[in-house]
Amino acid sequence: MLILLPPSETKREGGEPGSRLALGRLSFPGLAAARRTALVALEELAKDPEASAVVLGLGPTQAHEAERNRRIRRSPVMPAIDRYDGVLYDALDAATLPDAARAFAQEHVAIASALFGLTRALDPIPAYRLSAGSRLPGLRLKQLWTAPIGAELARTPGLALDLRSEAYAALGPVPERADALFVRVVTEDGGRRRALNHFNKAGKGRFTRELLLAGIDHPDADSLLAWASSVGIRLEPGAPGELDLVV
Repeated sequence: MLILLPPSETKREGGEPGSRLALGRLSFPGLAAARRTALVALEELAKDPEASAVVLGLGPTQAHEAERNRRIRRSPVMPAIDRYDGVLYDALDAATLPDAARAFAQEHVAIASALFGLTRALDPIPAYRLSAGSRLPGLRLKQLWTAPIGAELARTPGLALDLRSEAYAALGPVPERADALFVRVVTEDGGRRRALNHFNKAGKGRFTRELLLAGIDHPDADSLLAWASSVGIRLEPGAPGELDLVV
């Protein structure tokens, strides 16, 4: 089973003292060439603070975000699941997971990234600023990532649960197969289901936390659905190729 998570715009500061980015330590080695390309393009952009502000959508109080990119090779690193911040990751609360759950996350969670493509949960990364919608000079992120991410996902067997936002799912779609499913967070209103926005992220974070705490490598959707029902999680078949997480 592979759980695909989106990243977050915000990142936690800090990291292991004396540590630095080492691309060779990241999982999914098939993404190495694309990572180098994205990193060089981001570093080139970081040389121009004004251009960085425009490309990255930064306001006057966010100059530190561009500075993160300028010093990205010198910044300390921490596990990706701890680096990302925001609603989903607050609900996931990875820092309080027991060691067994964190080890399970390393094996079964992949986090999308406009800079690194995909990383495993405990892969060490620095703080940076780049989103799926950013347009680096001379580089189209979708063109860069679609083929290599798609190839990595195609060679990863088993159930794939895609909890990424649509923008990140578009950077590297999951293979078209019966056990690759997009998880949509919905609520019921007057008997009808509608997708959520803000609470979508919190729902995904809580759901992922429960999966990690349970530590079950579900072989297929039937196993996952049976487990969810047994623990009071409303996870149900949705549109073709999708599961509805009802919150």
